[in-house]
Amino acid sequence: MRWNGQMLGVDDGALPGFGRSEFVETVRTPDFDGVTFHEVLCKSALNEVPDGAALPFRYTVNTFRGCSHACKYCFARPTHEYLDLDAGVDFDREIVVKTNVAAVLKKELGRRSWRQEHVALGTNTDPYQRAEGRYRLMPGVIRALVDSGTPFSILTKGTLLRRDLPLLALAAQQVPVGIGISLAVHDEELRKAVEPGVPSTRARLDLVRAVVDAGLPCNVMVAPVIPFLTDSERHLDGLLEAVADAGADSVTAFPMHLRGSTKGWFLSWLADEHPALIRRYRQLYGRGAYVSPDYKAWLKRRVDPLIERHGLGRESHRPDPEPSRTGDESTASRAEALTLF
Repeated sequence: MRWNGQMLGVDDGALPGFGRSEFVETVRTPDFDGVTFHEVLCKSALNEVPDGAALPFRYTVNTFRGCSHACKYCFARPTHEYLDLDAGVDFDREIVVKTNVAAVLKKELGRRSWRQEHVALGTNTDPYQRAEGRYRLMPGVIRALVDSGTPFSILTKGTLLRRDLPLLALAAQQVPVGIGISLAVHDEELRKAVEPGVPSTRARLDLVRAVVDAGLPCNVMVAPVIPFLTDSERHLDGLLEAVADAGADSVTAFPMHLRGSTKGWFLSWLADEHPALIRRYRQLYGRGAYVSPDYKAWLKRRVDPLIERHGLGRESHRPDPEPSRTGDESTASRAEALTLF
């Protein structure tokens, strides 16, 4: 590992790329076995989305880097490499915590130039991963957004969001608030294998109910759909039925993409757990990050009628997130990773 900005042979614990003014402390605790927290002071909280990203928002906030959910397919894995950490185990276990993110965000949103544009949370790593239970960053972030009159949305797999539902319900009385719950795998055994750090399917369905009961809109991201593992009609129909029973307003679904080093990490897992699928994946993805156009069209033909059957098509379709995962976006992710702190 490279340690920038330090004398040869001296190891004072700072992450690569962080000067001593940004680094605070490295923390390990028995409550998070195998996980290391790197507490830092960020210089900026708002990240501006590149113009070509084709996303329905221009600004994001990420309270953490790295994610203990440990999803094998997570598209954000390559961003850890910009800190000289690997996209595999390090991404799951070396978590960067922006301890001052709420204070910095409040200052940025208080500028006269701020135009109260929509801010998205949970676009890179999950703001309600387990670390949020220790650091409690989100209440301050939410208050900063509301106090500045800024609309926002949250996407999460973490049931810790339930803790903040009273605050979010109050926030929704003052600014538009959107809640998205990611729920892609209905089979619990497969979920444990591919998303080992994520709360159970049942727990997230209960979270959907709690969000709806709090009077908040709830979109469920049935994404990514994992080819040959979660794309059967039986699996998708069962999942969408459960999501509808939980009271979700709408569903967004799209196939898995495997960008950068995420592809090698996922395919390594696939080779161990489902070796018979490796050849099919090579045919489906080729040398790129995306499924073939034929598969994408086939999946749409399968999913759309199921969404309609279960009454989950009430929200107008958002722009497909996939166009932003291009080579240009990879460069943008690198730029973001280098300018976050």
